[in-house]
Amino acid sequence: MKKWERSLECAYRSIRELKEYLGLTEEQERGLLEIEERYPILIPRYYLDLIDRSDKADPVRKMAVPDLMEFSFGGKKDTSGEGENTVISGMQHKYRETALILTTNQCAMYCRHCFRKRLVGLASGEVAKKIPEMVRYVKSHKEINNILLSGGDAFLNSDATLRTYLESFCSIEHIKFIRFGTRTPVTFPERILDDDGEILALLGEYSRKKEIVVVTQFNHPNEITEKAESACRALRESGCLIRNQTVLLKGVNDDPKVLSNLMNGLSGIGVMPYYLFQCRPVEGVKNQFQVPLKKAARIVDEAKKSMSGPAKAFRFVMSHPRGKIEIIGNDQDRMIFKFHQAKNEQDASRIFFMDIKDDDAWLENLQPI
Repeated sequence: MKKWERSLECAYRSIRELKEYLGLTEEQERGLLEIEERYPILIPRYYLDLIDRSDKADPVRKMAVPDLMEFSFGGKKDTSGEGENTVISGMQHKYRETALILTTNQCAMYCRHCFRKRLVGLASGEVAKKIPEMVRYVKSHKEINNILLSGGDAFLNSDATLRTYLESFCSIEHIKFIRFGTRTPVTFPERILDDDGEILALLGEYSRKKEIVVVTQFNHPNEITEKAESACRALRESGCLIRNQTVLLKGVNDDPKVLSNLMNGLSGIGVMPYYLFQCRPVEGVKNQFQVPLKKAARIVDEAKKSMSGPAKAFRFVMSHPRGKIEIIGNDQDRMIFKFHQAKNEQDASRIFFMDIKDDDAWLENLQPI
């Protein structure tokens, strides 16, 4: 067993373990035990130590520690049509050029805002099991030029499993780059730094064959620590590009100054902002974390005023069943949107206007063109 695996075994996995650390009352404990039964808990000691225990509204705490709001009514299990885009168990083909593989249902930390709460730490039915079948599919679809290895967290796979994926897909000529979806640089940098250099050597070996992109998720400036920066530097030195996908979260980063500090900070450590996602209306997430669209657009516009050029190169989007829809901004009572990436050709690059109420946080009934 590797050092990072031993560290993960010591992670906090229950309310009873967290009770003393967070100073929970008996009443709070009873309520959160019900949440634990539905949505599992996993917080590495490293990430738990980022919480300011004197602040009940601490942003890191909100992302890591269960809240009774997870029982609030509303939301869906699958908000972007992942089920209907599954072509092989564990593989989705929604966008023409990309095959997405759910490599695992495990993460190093179970984020409370996760859009795959139906899967992570729970069911394994949607997880990839037949890599050879997936390779055959990709070989027969030459329009696919990249593979996105996600989950769960792709880096929670063993090094041997990661090698199998890399070897399998790097050998396909029309695959130009491979992406890894992982939050370990943020929540559990030990996976990268305490692996005896094996994962870095592996990524270095295959980055000489294909472009390797690590897509991570920093959501708050407090997550940019020396250890996180070291993990990102090590990944860059192995030959990987690092891109960041932030989620706009109520009570975490829905403040122009916080958002600006985050994006500027990421640019300063060589992690390029890529997308800012509108939080999805997921069951157990929607009421706790979603920011209304009008307010969100104003926050983004204000934050960009104090960002450097590289820091504000991201696009503000929602991942909708119809595609990635860019949220351009407010136009009096309407909002302007554009399909940044479309599932169907008829939507490609389409600009459209929608009447949005002050509390609308999603495009629920988007009609075809």
